[in-house]
Amino acid sequence: MRAKRQTTIATTPKDVERQWWVVDARGKTLGRLASQIAPLLKGKNKPYYAPYIDTGDFVIVVNCEKIHTTGNRMDQKRYYRHSGYPGGLRSLTLREMLNRHPDRVVKMAVRGMLPKGPLGRDMLRKLRVYSGEEHPHEAQKPEVLEV
Repeated sequence: MRAKRQTTIATTPKDVERQWWVVDARGKTLGRLASQIAPLLKGKNKPYYAPYIDTGDFVIVVNCEKIHTTGNRMDQKRYYRHSGYPGGLRSLTLREMLNRHPDRVVKMAVRGMLPKGPLGRDMLRKLRVYSGEEHPHEAQKPEVLEV
């Protein structure tokens, strides 16, 4: 009598079934919100998660201008960018960044929690961030995610 062989099932890109989620950022803490969005983009909520394949879902974040932070982070946290020219370093506080580009604040927080390299960039492309209540993705029938 022969024993049955056990086989390992490897996840392939064709096995991935993507879902759409909507997250309302109103009143949520920035870092805690980002730490709950990042696993969805990675696909860690799926039973067939593999770290070497993008198995994640699409995430839509609305009301990102109404996020909340703790402590004095609004005035102490700074975002830096450089033009590439001498003396071209520019910085904005979190408060200024929320006034000018509230979508970038959430996107940058989530980006820091994703893998670096091509796989992380693919995961970040599935994140859609909007400052208002409306978004153009109603046709995908996104489910509301309570964070």
